[in-house]
This record gives sequence, C-alpha cells and structure tokens, in this order.
Amino acid sequence: MSRVVLGAADEELVLRVKEATEGDVHVLPAGRLPADPARLFEQLVDGELPDVLLIGPGAAPDAVLTLASRLDVQSPGITVVLMAEASPQMWQAAMRSGIRDLLSPNADVLTIREAVERAGAAAAGRRRVLRPVEETARYTGRVITVASPKGGVGKTTVSTNLAIGLTAAAPQSTVLVDLDVQFGDVASALGLVPEYALPDVAHGPAAEDTMVLKTFLTQHPSGLYAVCGAESPAAGDTVTAADVTRLLTSLAREFRYVVVDTAPGLSEQTLAALDRATDVVMVTSMDVPGVRGLRKELDVLRELCMIPAGRHVVMNLADAKGGLSVRDVETAIGTGVDVVVPRSAAVPVSTNQGVPIVAGGRKDPAAKELRRLVSRFAATPIVRPGRYRAKHRAAS
Repeated sequence: MSRVVLGAADEELVLRVKEATEGDVHVLPAGRLPADPARLFEQLVDGELPDVLLIGPGAAPDAVLTLASRLDVQSPGITVVLMAEASPQMWQAAMRSGIRDLLSPNADVLTIREAVERAGAAAAGRRRVLRPVEETARYTGRVITVASPKGGVGKTTVSTNLAIGLTAAAPQSTVLVDLDVQFGDVASALGLVPEYALPDVAHGPAAEDTMVLKTFLTQHPSGLYAVCGAESPAAGDTVTAADVTRLLTSLAREFRYVVVDTAPGLSEQTLAALDRATDVVMVTSMDVPGVRGLRKELDVLRELCMIPAGRHVVMNLADAKGGLSVRDVETAIGTGVDVVVPRSAAVPVSTNQGVPIVAGGRKDPAAKELRRLVSRFAATPIVRPGRYRAKHRAAS
C-alpha cells in the first residue's frame, strides 16, 4: 500500500480514508493547509514523504493549487489528489497545478481506495523515471527573498551577510542572486569581478541547462555562488519576471539556499521573486519614512496573498537616540520585529572593503544580530525530492 497523507478533512472523511487505506494514513493536524511544501513536511511526525497527498474539501482552493504546483516542481514523486466538486473550471485549474485526480467529497470507501491505488502507481512510475537522489543530489532549496519598499536601508548588506553566513553553515550550497536589475551592487559588496552577469544567466544556454547554469555563476572565496547584477540598467531591463521565475526554480533544484537581493519597491522582477519565495526578509530602517513604507508594502503583499509562511522582519540601522522604539515600529507595521541590527561604524567599512561583517568572527553588535538572522535559516534541514527520511525543521 502506498504511503498516504490526508489533510483538510473532517472526522467523517478521515474514517472513510482510514478504511480505504486499511489504516495506513497519516492525518495532518487541523488548521490551514500550508501552501509551502517545506511547511507541509514539517507536520509529518516521522519525516517520511508520502506517495499520495490526499486533500479534503476543507482547504482553500488557492492554497491547494499553490501547494500542488510547488510540489509538482519540488517533489514530483508525490501525487496530489483533491476532493472537490469536479466542475470544468476546477479540472482545468487542477491539471495546470499538477493535481492528478479529483474525487467527489462524498466518494465512498471503494472509490477512495481505487483513487489512492492509481495515485500510488503514478507516483511510483514517476520516481522510476527520475534519476536516483544520490545521482542528482538535487535540493528543494529555500528561496529567501530580501525586500524593502525604499532604498538606503541596508538591504544589500543584509543579503550579502545572510548569504555568507549560510555558506559557512552549508559550504557550496548557497547562491546569492542580485535582482536589482538596474543598479545591483552585490559584486562590489563582495569584492567580486564577475565574468557573467544576471542577463547572461537568465538568457541563452544557462537558462536551458542546469549544468551550464552553474558555469555562469561567480564564486566567492568563501564558497558562496553569486549571480551578479547587470553591467548597465539597459541590460538589466531585459530580464523579465518569467526569466526570474525560471532562474529561481532552477537554482532551488541545485542549492540548499537561494538568497535574492531585490530592488527597492515592487517591480515585476521583485514580485516574481516573492511569488517563488519560501521565505521573505523584510528590511526597514528605524525611521518614520522607512517604517511607513514597510507598512504599505506589507499591506499590498497581504492583499496579493504574496507573503510566504516564512516571514522575517529586520530593523536595520537601529538607534535608540532616533526617537523610535522597537515597540513603536511593531505597532506601526502591525507585526513583530524579528531581528534588530544596531547602527555600527564597522558596517560601512566592511561594505567598502567588500568583506561582509559576519565573516572573520567579528564581535561587533551588528555582526551578532546578523548572525542571529542566519540562525533562523541555518538550523533548518532541507527536503529533497523523492522518498527519504527528512528531519523536522527547527522553529524559525
């Protein structure tokens, strides 16, 4: 019998599914079904990925479709079956999202059993045509998008230090993408002289072959890989939202962590990065314009349903003499602040030298807080595609 996980089901449906699977089913806790596969996998007590994910009618359609489409890319060995009324519109949306079957919410035990058997066979068939995990060593990496509504808040400083810190925790498994398509300066912040830039990576052979893609990346002495910004605004403008989605999807298959440094505001490229993100790091400075801008951006992203489950707020350039407290900021933006990075004379020096402050074991208070940001991600195991044992993710 295939391993089955059931979510968004009431007690009566749970009983039917248990009978159909002879009790071999893991029932997810009641509550909102996560749209991020990694968050879903956290809820598996024994950590083993399912062959079949059966989703009951209690889940929000948008969340189901988002989850299914991400699973189709990240964990193609899992077959998703949705219990919903099979209208033509629902069938079309389900098929586009990678859902393999629709069942009536009132399906009897025999119908459920047959659907689970079909889904299990389909999952096994797909796993047979995939190369073994030990050959591909593919990750379903965390895509961490660093964003801010305005410039001058130290977003690139946060991005580069986060990426360097994650590289120390997972050597050769982190890539930093400079997605400020017009004025990206990740290369200078890291002291890099790239041979290839973002447009080269997003277009041509690198966009079509992951083996070629890795040869287009710039490597930092720490072991960090980087996609550096375009040489000119005109060249950067050739990178579209579709290019961004394709690039981040490819990188997430190759790297444990994909850190994305975005341009200020909500450009089409930034929105694409947010849509692909498993985590977003929102950066603000400790001043009224920065805080108000962040509140507006959070409101817009909530309306667009584009805030992922992993949300981290970083208050940079914090200064107790500025007239604002952390509590003032939290009240203004309507959510908690996770990391407070104090203003430090050492940060601009490190930036000018092209050496992130978290490198070298510095004891500066800003470095300490940036390491605390790194620790929100570095302790988290990554789920690879296919069937294997996964450990629980540490609480962020």
